[in-house]
Amino acid sequence: MRLITTNLTVKEVKPRIKELVDALYKAVPAGVGCRGFVRLTKDQFKEVMKDGAQWCVRNGYAWPEDIQHIEDQGKIAQADASAVSDKAIQRGFDQLGTLGSGNHYLEIQEVKEEHIFDKEAAKKMGITQAGQIVIMVHCGSRGMGHQVGTDYLKIFLEVMPKYNIEILDKELACAPFESPEGQQYWKAMACAANMAFANRQVITHQIRKTFEHIFKKSAREMEMNLVYDVAHNIAKLEKYVVDGKEHEYLVHRKGSTRAFGPKRAQDLPEEYREIGQPVILGGSMETGSWLLLGTDGADETFASTAHGAGRTMSRARAKNLVRGDQLQKDMEKKGIYVHGVTMAGLAEEAGQAYKDVNEVVESLALAGITKKVVALKPIGNVKG
Repeated sequence: MRLITTNLTVKEVKPRIKELVDALYKAVPAGVGCRGFVRLTKDQFKEVMKDGAQWCVRNGYAWPEDIQHIEDQGKIAQADASAVSDKAIQRGFDQLGTLGSGNHYLEIQEVKEEHIFDKEAAKKMGITQAGQIVIMVHCGSRGMGHQVGTDYLKIFLEVMPKYNIEILDKELACAPFESPEGQQYWKAMACAANMAFANRQVITHQIRKTFEHIFKKSAREMEMNLVYDVAHNIAKLEKYVVDGKEHEYLVHRKGSTRAFGPKRAQDLPEEYREIGQPVILGGSMETGSWLLLGTDGADETFASTAHGAGRTMSRARAKNLVRGDQLQKDMEKKGIYVHGVTMAGLAEEAGQAYKDVNEVVESLALAGITKKVVALKPIGNVKG
């Protein structure tokens, strides 16, 4: 997930929302198997897997300061391309700068006055006024990351008997972290995470270019700054105090996101060290999303919180209940213009297929693991 601010207002953007969303749809390819505009050799793609978003700075797809606002500064150090199969590289090397499918999206959002819950924290993150326009992006490592997971599930299934591991579901295949197989996956997973950081960064580059084209201002003039970029399918080595003693743990965040509080200031950009880490929590394309802050209380959950509202029904059931074309019309009546790859894909992501995001956020706040800052309402959406 990543969030980008602008100094544009809804009065400037709403009249051109169709033009803007349609232009973004062309600039950021979406859907299964789509190819990006960045042409790389497989050796160059290995550099992307190694250096992540930092590769983007060297190659003109990022502002230098973007890197400070990405988890791990956009590069996980243990990445080793030799741990990634040729098939995974083949699936990913031409997908840089693409949105993908499923619940991935690029969304134009509005900040409403009544939805700013912490004005000082919002200001530190670049949200300074009601009616301000921001952009949220949700996507990952595309086919490459999926193939890495598939490859290592197979490897783990083969070696589990050696480690006396039994499971009830083969999707839970695993290996000890310190084992040769575990360490290889650790390196491959980092490659996938770095590809995801780079992918979202190239998408940000395309978003900035598209806004420049539509609004005839530079991205710098429009203050299109990166608030934060955070992963939510990853494992990290982190230290926590448990039973009075500090230990290093391997924290798996699958469908969750990091939520560091101020006491972990050394891991945060300088301007966020007093307030905590920005947390970007997606809802649905009909209801909206949230910008939150991590808290020191989140250490109770190993500095983890929800990454999204979560589904209430399967994609198949949503498609049986909802017509994508009708949903598109209904959303436009509500002031939300959505451009999707397929009508079936839109139906899968209908608001009724998700929990009430506001209730989810309230539960996180009551649990003390995140603080509410700003609720964000969609006005335009590119749907994978």
